[in-house]
Parts: sequence; C-alpha cells; structure tokens
Amino acid sequence: AGVRGGLRVPGGARAPSPAVTTFPLCRYLLCASGDFVKVYSVSTEETLRLMGGHADLVTGIQLNPHNHMQLYSCSLDGSIKLWDFMDGIPIKTFTVGSRLLALYTPASAEDSVFVVIPKKGERDTFQLVSVKLTKGAGQDLEARELSVVLDGVGASMKHIAFGREGAYVVSVKEVNLQVYFFKRKQLNRFSLSTMKTKGGDNHFSCVVCHPTEDCIATGHADGKIRLWRNFHHRKEYTYSTLHWHHDIVMDLAFSVEGTRLLSGGVESVLVQWHNESSCQKDFLPRLGSPIESISVSSDGALCCTLHTDNRITIINSNLRFSRSIQGLIKSRDVKTGLVVDPRTKALVLNGEPGHLQFYCLQSDQQLFSLDIVQRQYIHQAGLKQSDLVKVAFSARGTWLATVEESEEVTDPELQLKLWFYSEETQSFELNTRINTPHDNHITDMCFRDMDEVEDDPLILVTTGRDCVFKVWVMVEDTDPEAHQSVSWSCDFVGSYHNYQATNCCFSEDGSLLAVSFEETVTLWDSVTWDLKCTFCHPPGNIRNICFGRLTCSKYLIGATDYGFLCCWNLLTCALEWSAHLNIVVLQPDPLSEHIAAVSWLSKESSLFVFKPNEPRPVYVQRNLCKEKILLAAFVPRDEPETISSEKYLWLRRSQLFFLTDTQELMTLSTKSLEERLTPSSKQLAVEESPLVTPFSLLLGKHRHQQSKEDTDLGKLVVHNKHEQASPAVKELLHTPAHVLPSASFLCTIFINSLLISKENKSAEEVADEVEMESEKPEDDSEEEGDVAEMEQEDTSHMELLGEVTCKLSKSQEKELRKIRKTDYSWISAF
Repeated sequence: AGVRGGLRVPGGARAPSPAVTTFPLCRYLLCASGDFVKVYSVSTEETLRLMGGHADLVTGIQLNPHNHMQLYSCSLDGSIKLWDFMDGIPIKTFTVGSRLLALYTPASAEDSVFVVIPKKGERDTFQLVSVKLTKGAGQDLEARELSVVLDGVGASMKHIAFGREGAYVVSVKEVNLQVYFFKRKQLNRFSLSTMKTKGGDNHFSCVVCHPTEDCIATGHADGKIRLWRNFHHRKEYTYSTLHWHHDIVMDLAFSVEGTRLLSGGVESVLVQWHNESSCQKDFLPRLGSPIESISVSSDGALCCTLHTDNRITIINSNLRFSRSIQGLIKSRDVKTGLVVDPRTKALVLNGEPGHLQFYCLQSDQQLFSLDIVQRQYIHQAGLKQSDLVKVAFSARGTWLATVEESEEVTDPELQLKLWFYSEETQSFELNTRINTPHDNHITDMCFRDMDEVEDDPLILVTTGRDCVFKVWVMVEDTDPEAHQSVSWSCDFVGSYHNYQATNCCFSEDGSLLAVSFEETVTLWDSVTWDLKCTFCHPPGNIRNICFGRLTCSKYLIGATDYGFLCCWNLLTCALEWSAHLNIVVLQPDPLSEHIAAVSWLSKESSLFVFKPNEPRPVYVQRNLCKEKILLAAFVPRDEPETISSEKYLWLRRSQLFFLTDTQELMTLSTKSLEERLTPSSKQLAVEESPLVTPFSLLLGKHRHQQSKEDTDLGKLVVHNKHEQASPAVKELLHTPAHVLPSASFLCTIFINSLLISKENKSAEEVADEVEMESEKPEDDSEEEGDVAEMEQEDTSHMELLGEVTCKLSKSQEKELRKIRKTDYSWISAF
C-alpha cells in the first residue's frame, strides 16, 4: 500500500465537535473525533472502538431512535453513515452531495433525518433540510430527495432543536428565534432587541427543547437563559429569565424527565437549575476549562461535558465528578515545538497554560501533565503572564530543561529550569532554577546527544537574542544543606560578530556544536570551545539546522528564510548542494540517515524526504495538506514495521507526525484504513471472562483438585467440550431470552454439546482393537491389510500414562504367528 498523506490522528489536536457526544445504554460514550467516531467505555475510559470511513470532518452523530444499537453520522464529505457501533461496521452509506454541518434524528421521522447544508448560491447562508433515506439492498445508496424545512439557520448544531415528540423545530440566529410546526405547517418568528443596554447582549448562543412540555430554553451572549412558553401564538408568547453566568452560555441540556436544566460556559462551572427557578440551583465548579457542550445519557444517570481543552468529563446525576477522558490538549500556541520523550516515546508539547503535557500516541491518552511555571493562571484578556516556551530532553530522558518567559516583548522575565526524573516518584523533580539566563528571549536549546556516561558529562546549550550562546554543565553541590548532590552552572559564553544566535545543535558523536547567527552557521569544538569554521548562504537568515546521522554524519543541513535548503560537507568545508523549496520545517530521523523537509508553496504543504549524501529525495508527497505545517517530529516505533516497497523504507523504524496551524495532529501511514483501526478488534459484547464470585472460586478450586487427582491415578485426561467454550452453551447464554426457542428444542443441543466425542478412546479400547485385529485370518487381501495398517497408525498418537503399547504392522503380525506355530522341540535334545 502506498503512503497515505495527511491522515488525521484520531482524537488528536482537534477536539470533538460540539454536541456530538451521546450515551447508549449508559455503558458507552460515543463522540466524533476528526474523521472518526470513537466509542469509549464509561467505566474504564478506554477507547473500545474507532470507526472510520468518512473522508472529511465528522460534524454530527446521533443514535438511531428506532434501534439504539445503531448510530448515524454525517460529515463534510456529504455522506450520512449508519453504523452498528457494537461491531464497528457501517451498515449503510447515504450520499447527499452537499456539505453536512449538523445532524438530527427525531423519533417522529421514520425514514428521514434532518441535516444543515449550505444554501446554494449564497455565502454563509444555511438551510435545515429533511433527507429521505433511500431503502435498498446495497450498502452505498443515493439520498438526493431533500425538502427544505427552514431557511437562514445557524451552522452550529446547538442552534437547532426539536420539540416534544418532534411536533416542531426551533432555530436561533443572532437575535431571532423561529418555530416551525410540522402538522400546521406554520412558522412563528420572534425577535429580541439588538440594543446592548447595561452590559446586556441578547444574541442567541444555543437552544434546547423540554422533553415532555412545550417549553424552549435559549442561552444568550450576556449569560442569561430564557425559558419560552406559549410560543404557538405570535403575540401572546411569554418567557422568564435565569441568570448566573457572567459571559456567554455555551450550551444547555434538559434532564430526561425535564425537571432539571444544565448550563455551562466559560466559567468552567456546570450549573443545574431545578424546576426552572433561579433560586434553586446547584454547582459543580473547577472543571478545568470552559464548557463547550453538554450531553445527557438516555437513562438520565450520567451527563458529560465537552471542554475547550479537548477533554470530556463524565458526571453523575447527583452532580458529582465521575471520570475524565483527556485527549491532546489544544494550546493557544505550541511554542515548545513537538518533542519526543526518550523514556516513554510520548509526544511532549504545551498543554494547559504553564504545563507540559505528555501524550501517548499508541493509547491516544495523556500520560500526565507537568506543572512547569507553578503559578495560578488568570483567564483575563490582555494580562501579561509567564508561559512555557522551550523544552529539551537528554538522550535517555533523565534530564529535562525548560524555559519560561513572560509575554513582555521588550524586557521579558526569563527562567531556565533543570528537572531530574526520579524513579521513586516516577516524575520529574526540579533540580536547578536559573533566573535571567539570557538578557533577551531564548531562541533555541539542546543537550549534547550522548549516552550520559561519566566520561562524557551532560552539556546543555542555549541561544538567545542577546547575541550569545551559553554552555551549561553539571557541578557538584558543596552546600551541606542542599537537597541534591549536583546542580547546573554556566561554563562558557560564545558569540559571533554581535549577531543574534538563532539555532543550535550537536553532531551525532557530540564533538561539534553548530550555532547559527542570523545568516551564518558557526562550528565549535565541544571540548575546547574553539571556533572551527563558518558557513553562509545568503540571502536570508538561517531558519533551521541539523547534522546528518550514521553514514551521513559528515554533512550539515540548513534552511534559510528565503526558502533555500543547503547541504555543507564538513570534511571539505564546502557547499555540497542546495535547492530552492521554501522549507519551513526541517526534522531529522534519530534512527536513520533520513531527513524530512516540509515546504509551503501555493497555499499547500509538501513533504520531501532525503539523505544528505543524495541530492535527489527518496520520497516526495505533493499537496500533503491544505493547512500550513508548523511542526514535525519522528517518533520511534516499538518494533520495526514490515514494508514491502523500497520507496517507503524510511518509515520502517520511525513514524512522522505533523502539527498544522489549525492545531491538527497528522501523520503518514502505509496501512489501509482497516489495518489502522486497531481498537476495532476489541469486542463490546458480553465479557468472556467470568465474574469472580465465591462460587466461581470454589468451583475452580474443585476442578483443579479433580484434574490433579486424575493425573496422579494415571488416567487419560479428556477435556470436556464445555471447558473449551462450547458454541451451543455460548449461544444459549448470550441469546436474549425473548428470542430463544422452546426448552425441549434446546435440551437436545445442550446435552449433545456435553457428550465426549467418540474419537477420544480409552486405553483399554485401544488394546482390545489391536488384539482383535491380530486374530484375523492370514489370507486377508492386501487391501484389507492396508486399511488395518492405516487404522492402527491413526491410533499411534494415543499415549498411555505409565505404560506404552507396541503396535505391529500387518506383515509383522503374520511373521509373529508363523514363529509361534513352528515346532522348536528338537532344540531340547541339545
């Protein structure tokens, strides 16, 4: 299979779309994540299934109201899919043709669903249409029969709601609310004032309908909640107001019975309103980040909140925190770049403000979050606060260096921190804090990539806009009151013609340090810190530099602001080759000679993979994605992947990941969609392992003792079929009771499943058969002899405990009979 470029990582940087989480059976949580639909276990938070098939972003998912084992999903690719999410397989695919922005499946519509599509010929105008789902034998069907229900609706799924029993549909946009009654085919419109008085803002943000009454709840930009009634009449309508939120109400949700209303917003607090009264409300505060969406399970036992940091929180009906499912946190700006932790092979980057997140790509879960800044972050626009900007790991991952700085442009507050990984606490502990390591912003940082042995002590290099680079080394701490034996201090300061230092990196053997100063690359001896040589390729400043590895270690690669990719030979100190590709990302593979370069040309990103000793790239992927790729990282695989094509061998030991300007995490894969969806092999049916109960423990102990006694007595141990998971027993236990046949019919099947097969014969039976065959007449035909020989060979695999019976062929038995009949009495005379 060829490399499929630009595959979004499920559950990666893009958060699930708002209002697309749903609970079936209160055991599974379904949510849209990028191009996929994920199924989580509510009890374990584990990703049980990953359903893929859409070619673009999934914008809505809804349970089939007539079969809660099935799920509808819609996507920007213009298709609606019906899934059996228990097995993870698509049942039907309906092609609509237009981009689908939202999906609704009211129970009153038997063979139709409702979707939001762009209105043809008008920009930023959307329609709510009914789609008749075609019935047919095939899996891929056309669904072109559309009927417009409402014009001028909002594009968000939270802007439309269906009323009690699907009798009407409500739409909100700006300050307008419209209600369409299906039976009467009547449309009522209501408007609020556009004037912003006393800080009020009447713009609608979300809408939801009461499940059992004719009541509409709307959220507004100023934090108010309005409850609308009597909206069947255009002039006699009424509404009441609830107000607690100080900013926009992000989402609303009624409980199943309708007695409670849930609301959430930027305060990160879930508010529960009782009986539509502003005096009776409960709070669940400190949920971590603004609430973007709220969903309630079908039985009302649980609800979940979707947050802006790509996290789902599961909450009990009594408003108590239950569990949390954390994806890759979306940061405002990934200033640290994409870094790989050598110990866990986790992707490390900015997380919550001031935190460093360790994200496991294999399990699609956050391993842990490390608080670097250790200050309370205040959510207030325009406030200058410290944030994490640079991260570097040592070769084995035992040391971590971080740089934090304030958002001040002219006089930033800088701190360099060195962290040591403690095996006891299984976390990083702060070892050294250095205030103002540079007089201006730090531009780059790297450790000497050695194996951290005593002969080659660790070295850290930082570069800054103060026109110097600094070398930091470990020293023994002589302070008797110090908690650690070593600390870090500055050992050398280097500069070049008062130019700003922009990038730094060590060679593979650690003998050379490359530091770029604007347009010039300088090489320094890492022992004496003498300047060895310089390289330059004007015009443009050096944007990225890296050394070649393994057989290409004699080359140095650099990319300039003007788009040139240059390769210098360190032995000849000359330019080996250059190319004009407008390279924005340069990333070497730590396990091979390959280097990945990403270019940005004509509003599309392209990938070039090359070896420095070969000017022709080994792989080119044009139009990798439409978004601009800002960062990239090679992540080592646990085991080398088997790749048949020589063209894709560069992906054998490492996997390449990208982060775009829209904060989408993407990767390249040589596998098909079915091979990549590894979680789909997990079964959601009844667990095969029995529950651990006192009876099961007693029964298991009894069976173990019985088996041991049989072995001691030398009997032939025959395993019962029910111990090998009989299909008949499985069918009997797993089939619902209301579809089982009569007990008299099942009895025969059940008894037969417990019988021991005839092919398992005892030792006595085998011996009797051998004796009977030996008494056959000698004049048997050759054909009968062959048959008997085959039968005896079939039983030759039977082993007896303690004694082994010899089995003779037919010809050997005849010879034995002749010897027995011969008279040997004449020997007695001697």
